[in-house]
Amino acid sequence: MSVLSQDRPRERPPMLATDRTTLAQFLVEECRGRAGDDSELLGLLLDVAQACKTISKMTAMGSLAGVHGYNGDVNPQGENQARLDLMSNQAFVRATERTGHAAGLASEEMEEVLGFPESYARGTLLLVFDPLDGSSNIDINGTVGSIFSILPMPRPGEAPQTADFLQSGRQQVAAGYALYGPSTMFVLTIGSGVHGFTLDPLLGDFILTHPSMTVIPESGEFAINSSNSRFWEPPIRAYVDELLAGRSGPRSKDYNMRWIAALVADVHRILLRGGIYLYPRDTKTPDLAGRLRLLYEAAPVAFLMEQAGGRCTTGTRTMLDLVPGSLHERVPLIFGSAVEVERVETLYREPQRREFATPLFNQRGLFRD
Repeated sequence: MSVLSQDRPRERPPMLATDRTTLAQFLVEECRGRAGDDSELLGLLLDVAQACKTISKMTAMGSLAGVHGYNGDVNPQGENQARLDLMSNQAFVRATERTGHAAGLASEEMEEVLGFPESYARGTLLLVFDPLDGSSNIDINGTVGSIFSILPMPRPGEAPQTADFLQSGRQQVAAGYALYGPSTMFVLTIGSGVHGFTLDPLLGDFILTHPSMTVIPESGEFAINSSNSRFWEPPIRAYVDELLAGRSGPRSKDYNMRWIAALVADVHRILLRGGIYLYPRDTKTPDLAGRLRLLYEAAPVAFLMEQAGGRCTTGTRTMLDLVPGSLHERVPLIFGSAVEVERVETLYREPQRREFATPLFNQRGLFRD
C-alpha cells in the first residue's frame, strides 16, 4: 500500500460528467476563489447561457418555427441577414437588458452599440457577440453557433460609447461560444482554462461534460476554404502545399482537410482533437484586411485558444495584442495546434518561399492564377 507524502499539496478532484455539475454551480465554485466581486460576471454569463438556450430551441424547431429564409435586410457588413440572425440577436438583447449585469452590448448584427435606458440598472461589463455564426448553414440544417466576449466597462455608470468597446483582446474577462449541433454545447473561459457544458434538454440546464479542454500541439487536420487558393498570400500557399505533399513532403505525414462553414464548429473540433484553421487575408477582396471580425469572432477565439494551450495569430501578429479601430473591423484569423500555427508564422517571416509540387496548388494545378 502506497503512502502519500504529507507535504504534497491537495489536488482538486476532477469534475466528471456523472457529478452533474451545472453551469451555475461551476461558476459559483470558480468565482469563489478569485479576488474581487465576480457576481456581475457570473450573472452575465448565465444571461448569455439563457440566450443560447432560446436560440437552441429556435434552431431545433427549424421550419416549424418559421426561422428559415431571409427578410431582405443586410447587416452592417452588407451581408444578407437571415431571419434567425435577427431573432438570435433579439434573444441576446432580451436576456441581458434588464438584469443589471451589462452596461451595454455590441453585436455583429447591429450598426451601433446598444445602451440601456437610464431606468434600467447598469452593470460594469460590456458584452460583444455574434448571435448566429454560420448563417449559410441554417436552411440546410447544418451546424451553427453563437460567439461572445465580455469586457470591463472603462467608465462604470456612464452610457456606453463605441470607444469603450475598442479594447485589446487581453482585456477580456470571459469568452465562449454555444454550438447548436446534434447536442447543444456551451464552452467558455474566464481565464482559468476552457470548460464545456452540454445542454440537458430534460432539465434545461447546461451540465459540465468537458472540463479543462486542451488543444493538442500537433494534429493531422486543417481547415481552409480552398476555393480561394488563387487569392492566397504566398506564405499560406506554401503552408498548404506542405500539407498536401503528405508523407513524401517536408511534413512527412498525411493531412485531412475539414471545412464546416461555421467558425464555432471548427473551433470546437480543434479543441477536441487539434488541427489548424486558416481564414487568411487574400486578394479576392483587397480592400479588406481580413474576412472575420476582430471583436465578435477573432478576439474571443484567441482567448479560448490560448487558455487551452493553442495559438491564434493573423500570421504576423498575436491576435490578443490587437486593438480594434472600429466595431466591425476585420482581420485574418489563424488558430489551432501550437506547432502548426508556429509553422505558418515562420513562413510569414521567411523572405524566400519554397514551392512544393502538389496536384492541386502548384503552378500547373487546377487553381493556377
